[in-house]
Amino acid sequence: MIYDTTHTNIEAKEVFEDLLGKPYSFLKALKLGGVGSKRMMIEKVSPKFSSMMNNVSDINYGNIELREKGILVHINKGLKNYSWAIPFYQLHIYNTQTFSIHAQGNFVQFKKNNLLKENKSFLDKLVDLKIENRKLYELY
Repeated sequence: MIYDTTHTNIEAKEVFEDLLGKPYSFLKALKLGGVGSKRMMIEKVSPKFSSMMNNVSDINYGNIELREKGILVHINKGLKNYSWAIPFYQLHIYNTQTFSIHAQGNFVQFKKNNLLKENKSFLDKLVDLKIENRKLYELY
């Protein structure tokens, strides 16, 4: 699910809260050590998301926001903002020549550069939260 969140979008907010849970409270965010990543450079996206990328040689940026039951991937295109909701059970992370997030048949690949290295602790936290969430639904 991807929505244009440049302006307040009540429908998107309701869908995000239903799918991913409410945003963390200020105190919970402090306890977690932050719930948002720094910006990262987007290298490639799936064909469905290509309309959200800059057509010229501008750099595309994105960041990730943690929620209780998933993540929001925010993509910036000039002055427009798009948010992609991904529940933890659909989230797949690959760390190869690029760092990529896959879900719902789509993907976003981030360049491996200093911006990604600055987010290493955040990405480790993301993986830990995904593992914790998966334990809630394991069958014994």
